Amino acid sequence: MSDINKHIQGNPDLLYGLHDRPAPGKAFLGAVQHVLAAFVGVITPSLIIGGALGLGEHIPYLISMALMVSGVATFIQTRKFGPVGSGLMALQGTSFGFLAAVLAAGFVVKNRGGSPEEILSVIFGVTFLGAFVEIFLSQFITKLKSLMNPIVTGCVIVTIGLSLTKTGLTDLAGGVGAENFGSIPNLMLGGGVLISVVLISIVDNKVIRSSAIFIGLMLGLIVATFMGRIDFSLVSEAPLLTVPVPFKFGFSFDWQAFIPIAFMYVITSIETSGDLTATSMISGEPIKGPLYEKRIKGGVLADGVNSAISGIFNSFPVTTFSQNNGVIQMTGIASRYVGFYVGGILFTMGLFPVLGAIFTQLPKPVVGGVTLLMFATVATAGIRILATVNFTHRNVLIIATSLGLGLGVAFVPDVFAQMPQMFRNIFGSAVTVSGIVAILLDSILPKSYGAEFDTADQHVNDGLKTGSQAP
Repeated sequence: MSDINKHIQGNPDLLYGLHDRPAPGKAFLGAVQHVLAAFVGVITPSLIIGGALGLGEHIPYLISMALMVSGVATFIQTRKFGPVGSGLMALQGTSFGFLAAVLAAGFVVKNRGGSPEEILSVIFGVTFLGAFVEIFLSQFITKLKSLMNPIVTGCVIVTIGLSLTKTGLTDLAGGVGAENFGSIPNLMLGGGVLISVVLISIVDNKVIRSSAIFIGLMLGLIVATFMGRIDFSLVSEAPLLTVPVPFKFGFSFDWQAFIPIAFMYVITSIETSGDLTATSMISGEPIKGPLYEKRIKGGVLADGVNSAISGIFNSFPVTTFSQNNGVIQMTGIASRYVGFYVGGILFTMGLFPVLGAIFTQLPKPVVGGVTLLMFATVATAGIRILATVNFTHRNVLIIATSLGLGLGVAFVPDVFAQMPQMFRNIFGSAVTVSGIVAILLDSILPKSYGAEFDTADQHVNDGLKTGSQAP
């Protein structure tokens, strides 16, 4: 039986299985679909971080590096080098999950009066060193799964999404410090982009639907141009090529910046194993047994190695993209050889900084209209994870405490202003607080805790059901 027939047996919707080699034209077309679905996700973190931290002139370079690193990382993940890589069609790109932690790290330096170069020096320093946390965890990821259960990961992801919605809405209204903040033109421009993304996301055409965010940004760019809010003279000044320079901004370290990012590497290890499990399943490959475990271990290891490469070449932590699985389902192409084309396309796009210069001209309301929706989607993903949890009295207590304290720190960042510096280093991040509280409570509270309340609630529910059935 041929390879393709074996794969079709595992998943009848596949046109090309994991080890099949589509013709170059078909492989390129499949790769373009992946790039279109992931492109905005790759560059948007650089736009958000650069805008929030006032990195200005460095943003085009950061975008170019994000694209180039994503290309290299995707090639490593799909090609597999020894124990590094899953060998699955898994696109890698800049992680949205790290946004809060990276911004927190940047503001640590910025609030001390640090220059943009000093901010980037610390961010890339802790990104590089933090990657070794994931590299280490990859060696026993199965055991880690028992600790990082749906309660913990769900709380952390909800906290990430909800804590960042403030940034999205602030940008939609014009951005921090804007003289026209909250003006009607800003709200109409940002709101129009948001509405367009929502409407495009519900059309029947799967190709168009998968590119909703990209199309929304392009529509926003066009409208902003007619409003006279785009200065293309800056685009013409962009250099022809971008040259990757290791640690271009230097290498610095700060404990306060490191701890939230290190914790996120723990979280992303679990998320990556979940994404790769889904990729394996959709690709008609096993999701249990030695081969599966080897792929997960190699995939998480590649995640860490690729994030270390990101730190070296001036980009932010990378991870597997879940939308990659949607593209496989849509196209029926699960071939890992398509990943080689994806890597090549992304790397080539990063070589030409004029692309980054165009996107830096996007007004804040345009970016905010997209990111508000994307951040809320992150929170929704966390809610979906929590929905799989049995809502016993014990679990409700853990979730409520974790979200209450985590989001409380996000909304009132000065709550620990009078505490010692070491305490602020650890608990100054909403993500860190939410994760630590969830892990501690889940470890300390016995599984039987609150059983009497659960029994009483069940009696009440049974009584209500009986009453509703009475004549």
